[in-house]
Amino acid sequence: QVQLVESGGGLVQPGGSLRLSCAASGSIFIYVMGWYRQAPGKQRELVAGITTGGSTNYADSAKGRFTISRDNAKNTVYLQMNSLKPEDTAAYYCNAVWKRFGIQYDYWGQGTQVTVSS
Repeated sequence: QVQLVESGGGLVQPGGSLRLSCAASGSIFIYVMGWYRQAPGKQRELVAGITTGGSTNYADSAKGRFTISRDNAKNTVYLQMNSLKPEDTAAYYCNAVWKRFGIQYDYWGQGTQVTVSS
């Protein structure tokens, strides 16, 4: 089991940048990691994911603006967000997934709020 703690959210103007961090309580090298977000009244959606091997995938809305990375030595995953838009406003959640013998283990952080507004 792993506990996840997000940080780095806040209020930023349109066009600005933020770097979110997700610190895990233990080793993350076996986990596929992801960042999700949920805006009020909307479903939670995948923003970006990174495999144990470092392959990444992004939502269309994040491509070219966001970068996900992982530092297994520090048990931390990052989401660099550039050129932020008001529609990026949401609570951002870190996710860790591990599959073993056909069973999927899902862990979530408590979320960090990102508000993009002038």
